[in-house]
Amino acid sequence: MKFSIDKQERYTLVKPEEENLNSSVAPKLKSEFVILANEGIKNLILDLSSVAYVDSSGLSAILTARRLWTNLGTFIVTGIEHDAVKRLVEISKVDSVLTILPTVSESVDYIFMEELQRDMQGEPEAGAEE
Repeated sequence: MKFSIDKQERYTLVKPEEENLNSSVAPKLKSEFVILANEGIKNLILDLSSVAYVDSSGLSAILTARRLWTNLGTFIVTGIEHDAVKRLVEISKVDSVLTILPTVSESVDYIFMEELQRDMQGEPEAGAEE
């Protein structure tokens, strides 16, 4: 599976460079999510703008990332542009459990706002030891 990983100070952006996020590529993506979580990446943005089709294996990979980042920080899915992917999100109702934003830049802004809010409330940063 081809994908790009852009690690920034406050977030990491993962962008699959495949049209199909299916059973032949989803296990590699899941593995990458586990590696990133084990590295302590606090916030993850998954950019699906190059993905035209997602099957149940791909959806499982996305939900795996959501589960991993529940205790680490923020997980955002962005770039849902293709009709087949939009339909899957609607039919499966994953939009009720995922944070889905239109663009990468809105996702980055969201992460900055989340961190600011945590700082203002005096909460420890996600993933930080108390």
